[in-house]
Amino acid sequence: MPAEPWTLADFDFAAQPGVDEKLIRDLATLRFLDDASNVLFVGPPGVGKTMLATALARAAVEGGHRVYFTTAADLAAKCHKAALEGRWRTVTNFFAGPKLLVIDELGYLPLPEDGASALFQVINQRYLKSSTILTTNVGIADWASAFGDATVAAAMLDRLLHRAAVAGIDGPSYRLRGHRNQAYNLRAAVNSRTS
Repeated sequence: MPAEPWTLADFDFAAQPGVDEKLIRDLATLRFLDDASNVLFVGPPGVGKTMLATALARAAVEGGHRVYFTTAADLAAKCHKAALEGRWRTVTNFFAGPKLLVIDELGYLPLPEDGASALFQVINQRYLKSSTILTTNVGIADWASAFGDATVAAAMLDRLLHRAAVAGIDGPSYRLRGHRNQAYNLRAAVNSRTS
C-alpha cells in the first residue's frame, strides 16, 4: 500500500462535492467484498481516487482481509517479467489470491504491448471470486482507444462492471488546491509586510 495511511476520515467530501458520499460510506462497510463486487474510481488526476482506494484497502486490512495494492504499470511489468521467466501461472495465482486487489493509476502510463492482455487475464481470474478496486483517469467510453485493443478493453469492462460500483470524481485537484492556498497565503504575508 502507499506510504500514506489514509482513512475515510481524511477525505474532504466538502472539497469534492461531485463525490457520492453515501456510496463511499456504503463501500466502507466492505459489503462489496462479500459478493466479490468491484469498485472503479474514475476522474482526472488529483481528485482523490487513490486516497479513497487506499482508505477502503486499509479498512479491509483492518477487517482481517488480505489486500494487495499495485499500480497498473507495475502489475503489467510483473506479468511481463513472469511470462519471460516461465512463471506466468505463479504470478497470476499471486494476483488472484487477495480478497481485495487495488490497481491504481490505470491509464496514466502507457501499458506495454502485452500489458492490457495481462491486466485482462488478472481481472478474468478474479472475476466473481474476489474484489478489485481500480483507479483510472480514462473514462469508460475511452478504454478501447486508451488500451489499443477494443476487444480486450470490452472484455475487461464486461467483467469489471458486471458487479461494480462506479464513482466518477470530477472536481478540483487536491494538490493544486494546496498550491493555490499556499500561494494565496504567501501573497497575503508579502502584502501585509509592504503595507
